[in-house]
Amino acid sequence: MPHQKTAYIILGPTASGKSALALKWADYFKTSIISADSRQCFREMNIGVAKPSAGELAKVPHFFINHLSITEEVNVRLFEELAIAFAQKIFQQNDVIIIAGGTGLYIQAFCEGIDTMPDVDSAIRERLRNEFSEKGLYWLQQEVQKKDEAFWQRTDQKNPHRLLRALEIRESTGKSILDFQQNQLIQRNFRIIKIGLEYPREILYERIDKRVDEMVRNGLLHEVESLYPFRRNSALQTVGYKELFAFMDGLYSFEEAISKIKQHTRNYAKRQITWFKKDKEIFWLKGNEPIAIQTLENLK
Repeated sequence: MPHQKTAYIILGPTASGKSALALKWADYFKTSIISADSRQCFREMNIGVAKPSAGELAKVPHFFINHLSITEEVNVRLFEELAIAFAQKIFQQNDVIIIAGGTGLYIQAFCEGIDTMPDVDSAIRERLRNEFSEKGLYWLQQEVQKKDEAFWQRTDQKNPHRLLRALEIRESTGKSILDFQQNQLIQRNFRIIKIGLEYPREILYERIDKRVDEMVRNGLLHEVESLYPFRRNSALQTVGYKELFAFMDGLYSFEEAISKIKQHTRNYAKRQITWFKKDKEIFWLKGNEPIAIQTLENLK
């Protein structure tokens, strides 16, 4: 076991096996896992976000899972603050921590920090979020494209959290969110090793389809039905939930909704791969090959 404080970050696209490998390595190092997933942090979302089972959560301590309610706000700055605090707490007992997740911006913030953003007028924030709740994602996309074209061209155009944040800053300050992004990297006081899991595209898509089918068998529709009163919350504007809300609203048949979940999940995985492949510090492992714990020792 390394003596230097080390954070092993297990990343990759959805359905690549990050959680399973994180559990294996956390058990080996007798340490804890910090989730870098922007949806598993919500208590009410379980099946649709492929959250580890109750047994898995009991076996290995997890942080930033079930941490918030869907009625609460989460953003990358909150994640960075919490994750660094969690890491320092774990490092008091262990030289190793495991970070696992596929939210690229969260992982970047943990590794490099995040720029300080200006305060947003609370009245503007409330107005924009109410409008988003009433008018939906298409309206939000149109507003950001119209009011902050430079940011629109660079961002994930299907991520309501980022779009709302950019629009709030534009309307509060008159400036683009890009004006506040200084890209001043923070040097952490521990070593970071990034490990990516990858599959041939056709195998990854197969895994995605099988996992969606398993979610359906495990009661995804029932979970979504229980969350229908909150369907306008930004936390629920995500794959697996919005398609079934549309089914419940009569816009799709059930079969069409499931097909769209699979397609949108594949689209999301493709965007994750594009994001992570830009990072030359990631050591990529073939997800369909046996991965030995000793692999970690070779990364030192």
